[in-house]
Amino acid sequence: MEITWLGHSCFRLKSKEATLITDPYYEDIAYPWGSPSASIVTVSHPHSGHGNSGGVGGDPKVVTRPGEYEIGGVFVLGFGNFHDPEEGTSRGRNTSYLIQMEDMKLCHLGDLGHVPSAKQVQELSDLEVLMIPVGGVSTIDGKMAAEIVRLLNPRIVIPMHYGTKVVSWLEPLEKFTTQMGLREVVPQPKLSVTRASIPPETRIVVFDLSPR
Repeated sequence: MEITWLGHSCFRLKSKEATLITDPYYEDIAYPWGSPSASIVTVSHPHSGHGNSGGVGGDPKVVTRPGEYEIGGVFVLGFGNFHDPEEGTSRGRNTSYLIQMEDMKLCHLGDLGHVPSAKQVQELSDLEVLMIPVGGVSTIDGKMAAEIVRLLNPRIVIPMHYGTKVVSWLEPLEKFTTQMGLREVVPQPKLSVTRASIPPETRIVVFDLSPR
């Protein structure tokens, strides 16, 4: 499987079975969009930074709510939680997605705003890949993200939804990497991963933006 960051909370997961795009954003977010194509799109909540499913080519199946889905050999489990620590009273609901592709379990937490419940922690055990927001302000911050990583103990952690030159209103990535004890981060354009190549201990992977 090849994982590419398209900016903000948007990733392209390309496997033998399908191509899945998470949380596509509208062009007002100002990352270079490039009109990618996919067979599946997941949307965590209806916001301009996350809900541009119409901007994805290829006539994809769009998943926007909790439930169980099987699409082209890919299994998707959407489970509901909240965009804030007050059970949605401030920012509403959020859907996180557990995705099974190429015999691996991946999770995209969307705009999660709180520590998952004990039941959801159990559901998210044994993850190969976790995509987690770390930028605070409208989601969990770096400190809480590090706490969640320790609870879930995934093999590969990909931070997302953090401050950059494009998205200046979120906290910087360094607040998370410092919490995780990383002194130096070397971004990479993409990640190619198989079940056989999964590291035995948690590894943090940071992306730079790749050509579309």
